[in-house]
Amino acid sequence: MKMTNYKLQIQMEQITPSSTEWFENYIKEILESDKPYYVKADYIGLSFQELQNKIDYIANDIKELQSLKKKLTQSKAIAQEVTAEILKNYGVDRIDGSIISSITLTKPSIKTRDIIKVIDEHELMKMGYVKFELDLESIQKALKTEEGLKELSGVVSISSDKVTTPAKVKVNTKRSSANTMVDDILSIEQQKAA
Repeated sequence: MKMTNYKLQIQMEQITPSSTEWFENYIKEILESDKPYYVKADYIGLSFQELQNKIDYIANDIKELQSLKKKLTQSKAIAQEVTAEILKNYGVDRIDGSIISSITLTKPSIKTRDIIKVIDEHELMKMGYVKFELDLESIQKALKTEEGLKELSGVVSISSDKVTTPAKVKVNTKRSSANTMVDDILSIEQQKAA
């Protein structure tokens, strides 16, 4: 996977809620530069895209590592059981080592768990083995109607909670062939800056 580290992207990666001033100044510097507007837009957009590529790459690695961990855990458990069975067949319950202390066999254990199979669900419900829960979705729908408001006025109170989501930049991709040209322009710009 090709990953480009733009200077802007690197600064994005280091930004924290308490330290945005230097980032704001760098964005202003880009916007006020004498470069054409499309180069500025591409530079900012590609920086966000590369940051997202890195996030996606890491997320994919995490999935693969979780899958590998699960497989290795299963393999280890199977290998431990097979080794224990072989040692047991040889009549060995402990082997001392020079680097490790020893390999010992654990005793097999049996756990019992109850499995309930319902034969007559209706009869159990009549006997009172039922769990009741409020249907909040129906309450919300009822509150949107005039008669629902009247019916629920003494038993439900409504309050509002305001959540403000700050504006964010969205990068819209449209050209793939143009990205190569912009990458070349930005690479030259990075080399000059370095």
